[in-house]
Amino acid sequence: MEQPQNLRSLFAEAKREKAALDARPDTNSDSYRGDVNATIAKFEECHRLVGALSMFSSNELLEDLSTSDLPYLTVEYHLAELLQRSYTSDRELTLQRALGQYEKYLARLEDYELLDDKDKKLYERYVAKPSSFSLTPTNDAATRREVKITRFKEEKELKQRLGYLSENHQRLQSDEDDVRQLYLAEIKLYTHQAFQSLDLLAQELSMLSTIRNLPSKPEDSQSDDPRRRIQPLQPFTLLDRRTQLRDGVFRSGHNLPTMTIDEYLEEEKRRGGIIEGGENSGQQEEIDEDDMDKADEETLKARAWDEFKEANPRGSGNTLNRG
Repeated sequence: MEQPQNLRSLFAEAKREKAALDARPDTNSDSYRGDVNATIAKFEECHRLVGALSMFSSNELLEDLSTSDLPYLTVEYHLAELLQRSYTSDRELTLQRALGQYEKYLARLEDYELLDDKDKKLYERYVAKPSSFSLTPTNDAATRREVKITRFKEEKELKQRLGYLSENHQRLQSDEDDVRQLYLAEIKLYTHQAFQSLDLLAQELSMLSTIRNLPSKPEDSQSDDPRRRIQPLQPFTLLDRRTQLRDGVFRSGHNLPTMTIDEYLEEEKRRGGIIEGGENSGQQEEIDEDDMDKADEETLKARAWDEFKEANPRGSGNTLNRG
């Protein structure tokens, strides 16, 4: 059946845009992301048109398909690959969409018996356990490396064959069988790449699922306690009074003594600590050695005076006249 012109032109345009995206270096730019989404929309429209035309059926054989219809078997593959490289807020949902398109693509090829024996075994293994699918059934590093090397060689050969057929496309236009081989070679390459993508998708989805199911960090039960909201205090060191006064005198912001020596003596006189007048003025009062209370009082006064003199040496509060 002849396809509508809009499907042919739309599909060709979408493929050209996808090829241009493959060569873009700005894969992290907003412009690139916008172009990816625009190309996805075009392939989605192609997918809608193919469905509206009922182009494919599970009751048909490969021989029943016209050569011109073969390229449209790859619409789901292109759509899945673009979804895989698109950027959305919900990465897991986007990857699930890509997975669904790969599944549709491979299921259609299975209907038309386009999977060779090796790819058919991989497909059966995927259908059995899609969430844990891997190109290698074992985690042995040597085995995985060997499989990777083998598939790299296979892909290189598929690309070389497709390249040869594409370069001779003009000549092949006159031979439908050759054109058909070109389309089938393209499908074979895409199938090979689809299984590699399924391997990567299974790994990424497993990782995202693990992250999503991680237990949330428990909230601090004391977070509502007002005391927990107080700013932390600055570190401090406990010092005895004498050391604190001595070491802090010449620091910035230090507190000067609150009274002079004369003021201190006046205060002592007011409190009765100094006795003046009479013949014995200026002489130290004799202390009865048997009066223990009086002796203790005089000892405490002497200690207080010593502390004051040590903490406030003469001239310590006057820095204006120093040279």
